[in-house]
Amino acid sequence: MPYETVFAVALFAFVGSVSPGPSNFMLLASGTNFGFWRTVPQILGITAGFSTVLLAVGFGLGALITAWPPIGLALKIAGGGYLLYLAWRIGTSRAVPDGQTDAARPLTLLESAAFQWVNPKAWIAAMTAMAAYSRADNPFASILLITVVISIVNLPSVAVWAGFGVVLRQFLTQPSRVKWFNIAMGVLLVATLWPLLQ
Repeated sequence: MPYETVFAVALFAFVGSVSPGPSNFMLLASGTNFGFWRTVPQILGITAGFSTVLLAVGFGLGALITAWPPIGLALKIAGGGYLLYLAWRIGTSRAVPDGQTDAARPLTLLESAAFQWVNPKAWIAAMTAMAAYSRADNPFASILLITVVISIVNLPSVAVWAGFGVVLRQFLTQPSRVKWFNIAMGVLLVATLWPLLQ
């Protein structure tokens, strides 16, 4: 793959990873409520889960969804339901002071990775990346390279959102502020369902 194409994939990954979306809103809320280090498994899960979506799309699942629309519909329904559940969970959570534990917790690595399979933004990005950058003359190598480049760029790009949350944590020291912040994050997460309704 030419260097220009690798650069284009990296730029695509950066813009897609750092822009607002369901996973990034959840990282912002998690960084605010639980701090950066407790959010790291969620960050790693986003990158790992998105990598598996990229590979699946590249190796044929994207074509299957296009050819058989009920699979896409099932993903939309599952994704919408899970997004509503996560929005409720975020909207009703409260910050956990440093060094303390609480019944509330950030998403685990596996939960965060599994979420990418029902995350509409992840599917759109994966299908776009594979359609635009994979090569018919060497599909296996190009799919792997696209996945590696996007994963390398994705990890620090999404981590920034958890960092923003940690900065907000300093401001949200009053329980009432945390409450309204979490409600706003829940509402924003529900708003990300709009593309599913199109």
